[in-house]
Amino acid sequence: MNIRSLTRGDGVVIGAAVVLFIASFLDNYSYDVQGIDSIDLPSLWASGPVLMSVVLAGIIGAVLIVLTRVLPQSAPRKVAGLELGQFGAAFAVFAAWSALGNVIDPAGGANNISTVSRSGPDAGTGLILALIATLVMAAAAIATPLVPALQASLIPAPKPAAPSPYGAQPQGGYGYPGAHQPQQPYGAQPGAGQPFGQPQPQPQSAAQGAPAPQPAAAADFSPFWFAVPVTRPLFAEDGSQNPIAELAPGTWYLAVEQRGAALVAQTQDGRRGVLQDTSGIQRG
Repeated sequence: MNIRSLTRGDGVVIGAAVVLFIASFLDNYSYDVQGIDSIDLPSLWASGPVLMSVVLAGIIGAVLIVLTRVLPQSAPRKVAGLELGQFGAAFAVFAAWSALGNVIDPAGGANNISTVSRSGPDAGTGLILALIATLVMAAAAIATPLVPALQASLIPAPKPAAPSPYGAQPQGGYGYPGAHQPQQPYGAQPGAGQPFGQPQPQPQSAAQGAPAPQPAAAADFSPFWFAVPVTRPLFAEDGSQNPIAELAPGTWYLAVEQRGAALVAQTQDGRRGVLQDTSGIQRG
């Protein structure tokens, strides 16, 4: 699970779910009765319809939305042919719709009985707060795929590590700049102040006086670390349009080759593929 793949929209969904959970412990009804100072009012947990259709539906929807984002690409993400995120968004919209109905008519059909006073209970603090939370959750679930600002990474990628002193081991784990350097050609050593992966100047032959052979054109490209601003697919190197992996924001990947405007990138588990959309990437 990669929490760095969470977006700002997911953060709004998580915050709304927390508010909904807190609201579930507050009053479901409110009474304005003269001569009575206090009434022991039930919480949202005491009402079966509100608990099932508002509280649990909203929390389940938020969990499904977040799971869709943090699960690895290889994990199953569909139920009955639908994405987990689509199920989550549907639950969030249903919870908001149910909360609206309960706020409009908190007493349900009881206030329609002739023997019951028509001035029934009003919506309590918890019910109103639950309506606000579910409306925000549903709006974020629907708007995140459409609004670029909500698609930005919730947890920004860490800054590239500072260069290590000569002889020191690079810090961090695989997946971050400074954690793994591209290998040099066999027998080559990096020059002072020159990063790994750059072509090294070759000394002229003392015996023949001939210039050293020039590096191939491919050596002009130096591997570098990069992070994507939004989730982007990584396609196979054979040119097929079937994604083999998904690059998530907040994680550093290694670009090992350039093919026109595209990059050949390597994931943390060693898979290589072509990143066709390189717009807005952050170089490490």
